[in-house]
Amino acid sequence: MTESVNTRRAFLAAGGAAAGGGVIAAASAQPATTINDPAVVREIEEAFAAYDRALGANNVTALNGFFYASPSTVRYGNAENLYGYAEIQAYRAGVAAPGGPPKRERTVVTSYGRDFATVATLSRPRQAGKVGRTMQTWVRFPEGWRIVAAHVSMIDEPK
Repeated sequence: MTESVNTRRAFLAAGGAAAGGGVIAAASAQPATTINDPAVVREIEEAFAAYDRALGANNVTALNGFFYASPSTVRYGNAENLYGYAEIQAYRAGVAAPGGPPKRERTVVTSYGRDFATVATLSRPRQAGKVGRTMQTWVRFPEGWRIVAAHVSMIDEPK
């Protein structure tokens, strides 16, 4: 038996996921994960509200601070695909203030355990017949909650 086969078997036996193989441990073998711990949801709601205030004020320094400073952080926008914290910073430096925080609707915060959460929300832009959509993935790091992935888009109002 080759070393790579032995390594893979040991990895899988330890409950790991194979890169590209999509192997996931059986649900019964996974430890219980608390979904929507009220304290964690509250933390994310507060962080997201602060993010919206910074967005409305076009506080570039604060906005940059919400994103994880890493080349692996991604933000897709209406007209841009930003890979890495440096591209997100450069984009923010050239964006004009929207004139107040977004008007949010149907915001859903979901936490998974104590250190991972998502935010999904709609917003009402000034253009009639349009709806904005925002998805963010937040991770708790030693320095606090940071966005590691975001998607912002606008579509025609669904009928």
